[in-house]
Amino acid sequence: MALQLERPLCVFDLETTGLLITKDRIVQIAVIKLFEDGHTETFNELVNPGQNIPVEIAAIHGITNEMVAAAPSFQELAPRLLDFIGDSDLAGYNSNKFDIPVLSEELLRCGIDFDLGARHFVDVQNIFHKMEQRTLAAAYKFYCGKQIENAHNALYDTLATLEVLQAQTEKYTDLDNNIASLAKFSTVGTQKNADFAGRLSFDDNQEVCYNFGKHKGKTVAQVLKLEPGYYGWMLEADFPLNTKQVLRKEMERLKTANANHQIEDKLELLKNKFKKP
Repeated sequence: MALQLERPLCVFDLETTGLLITKDRIVQIAVIKLFEDGHTETFNELVNPGQNIPVEIAAIHGITNEMVAAAPSFQELAPRLLDFIGDSDLAGYNSNKFDIPVLSEELLRCGIDFDLGARHFVDVQNIFHKMEQRTLAAAYKFYCGKQIENAHNALYDTLATLEVLQAQTEKYTDLDNNIASLAKFSTVGTQKNADFAGRLSFDDNQEVCYNFGKHKGKTVAQVLKLEPGYYGWMLEADFPLNTKQVLRKEMERLKTANANHQIEDKLELLKNKFKKP
């Protein structure tokens, strides 16, 4: 059963200098763009991260400092990458927890706002874990009958991920194969994240809530009254730029809403003051 696409789907994978979203940088990005008619285009680039690639990390993905020394920086690649992705939906393996937050972080460092609500995100790992509970290598073997020969190369992993996603829609006939449904199915939990890293979420009233720590489940507005300094602490602490950006926007929204409410109260007072007896 072929994937149902309303717009192109970009399956992508990143290799990085490590696993810390706020600190580590991309060293390779590979994207396979699947179009509605079934043909594909590929974007595959090494990236100079501007920082050291630890030996133990290079041993995993095979990308050394020497290999990226002459490569463009992410900032140099960003315009061409975004032009390639366009308005496509995105898919990857463990992408909701890692690749998308890292990509968002890199874009925000370049001053580019990557809109969370503008597209669907399909996490092939989450589909696999809900169905079979395995790794990418096992998923490739299980769904495609193939062995991964070159694991931790971004382009190879991206190709394997696309094949697994296509095979999943063939195997699970009860799994809706349109991207919006797959994105919803591959999301872990019932809450919708407000940021890429899942530190903030939306409640049933679409209010932004904290999704971790002592204030988990409380709205930003509630915490502002309970502990006003918590907002400032988050802006200074080691949270992803996207998380801080969403938090700032929510605070601006609350400030505007409060100002409008005060204006309405003053107008009501004036109306009552000059009301004829």
